[in-house]
This record gives sequence, structure tokens and C-alpha cells, in this order.
Amino acid sequence: MSIDNKRTAPIGVFDSGVGGLTVTREIMRQLPDENMVYFGDTARVPYGSKSRDNIIRYSRQIIRFLKTRDVKAIVIACNTASALALDVVKKETDIPVMGVIVPGARAAVQATSNKKVGVIGTEATIRSKMYSRTIREMDPDVEVIGKPCPLFVPLVEEGFAKHRISEEVIDYYLASMKESGIDTMILGCTHYPLLRSKIMKYLGEEIRLVNPAYETAMELKVLLKELGIQNVGKDIDPDKQEESCANGSYEFYVSDAADKFKHFANSILPYDIRTTQQINIEEY
Repeated sequence: MSIDNKRTAPIGVFDSGVGGLTVTREIMRQLPDENMVYFGDTARVPYGSKSRDNIIRYSRQIIRFLKTRDVKAIVIACNTASALALDVVKKETDIPVMGVIVPGARAAVQATSNKKVGVIGTEATIRSKMYSRTIREMDPDVEVIGKPCPLFVPLVEEGFAKHRISEEVIDYYLASMKESGIDTMILGCTHYPLLRSKIMKYLGEEIRLVNPAYETAMELKVLLKELGIQNVGKDIDPDKQEESCANGSYEFYVSDAADKFKHFANSILPYDIRTTQQINIEEY
């Protein structure tokens, strides 16, 4: 593939379901000229309760599919897959592959003043201790407190993010985190930014929330520029970011429930997607 073709080639993004759309949304905003292919593994969500071997197998299948779409780079927009599969698939793949954990960890290390950082995520992400290890590699003095919040994903997936029931679940999971003395907390699952306002209201403004979706988009921007494969388009008008999202072209694929996915995507993305195609991911 020539360098010009690489510039216009799409970025592949994948997640266990709809959560990775928060990463997609940030890529649309921060890199509006980039084309994108998104895959949501809606037939096998949630990943948080699955074994490492299965997460690696799923990730390999999805990467094989994304490569049929001639993507130039892949973002694993799933904390669980980033924690359990990234190191393995990165070595096997001949294009850049990045996850969401390192960008989120770096932002938290830079943000904390008292060196006490909280991480909330799926059971698999917290159990992997990947955020803890990554943060301590960056700054050994930072104490990391992890808390699995497994009900947050189905709350978001089923459309309860703005319902008062989510406030009760947030209180149930985060009461101990609120009293832990942290000054920074990582939203360590791509679904969780959709609960951000309620989590922020519960914890109070003294605890800074880190959104790895935003940090990942910014790190992707740097990576593409360093490799010389960014899609060079019109200058971005910061006052018209939503409008500029139309510069890129986007494809959306899922392994199940395409209509439900499309409805959810249109509720959070900066513009409406017209079609979502269902594929049999087990064929890859």
C-alpha cells in the first residue's frame, strides 16, 4: 500500500459492544478527516466475565475481519481486551495496534496530586491489574485502588444510563471509592463515560475523572502523525467540530442486533449512521 493510500485508509476500532462508540466519538471529534471501520461484538458482550483465552480468540477474529477492510491501524476500544489481549495480538499484527489502558494510565499519573488513583472497570480488567502495573511503571509512588463495577455495562447497554436506578448502582459500587482518599479516578471501561455526569455528581468535583476514550484519540493522533499516515484534510474549525465529522467516512459492523446497535449509536455519536451490517465473526 502506497503512503497516499495509507493516509486515506480507515482506522479499525473494535469493542465488545456499544461501549467503544465513546472512543469512536472522540476519534470523530479529534481526527475528523480520518475514515473509520467499527466492529461491535454484540453477540458475545460482555467481555468482562470471559476468560483470557476467549478474549484473545475474539480479538484475533476481529482483527482478521478488520484487515479485510484494509485498515491502516487498529484501536482496541475495550479495556478488557486491551488488558488481556493487546500484548499478544500486537506481536502478531503487521499494522499498529493500540489499546486504551496506556493513554488512560498516563493521563491519571499526570492528573493526580496526592498519588492516589482509583480505577473502575469490568471484573476482568480489575482482576488483570493492568492499570495498576502500567501506572506503577510510570510512577512507582502512585497507589492504585481498583473496583469492579459489573452492572454498569448492562445499565448502559439497556438504556438506563440516565435513569435514577443508575444512581443507586453508582452509590452501591462507589461508596468505598468516595471515602478512599483518591483525587483521580479512571473510567476503566468504554461504557462508563456514558455514566460520567452521574458519577461526577456522586463523587464531587474534588475527584478528577479520566476518560481513556479521549486520551486514546489524542494518542492515536500523535501516532498517525509520527508514522506519516494521518489523513490530511481541511483545517478543523473548533467551533464546528460536529459539522466537520462529516469529512470522514464510517462503516459499522456488529455480530448481532444491528438495529438495536444503530439506535444506540445514533443517540451518542455526533451524526446519524444510516446502516449497520451484521456479520458472522466466527468465520474469521
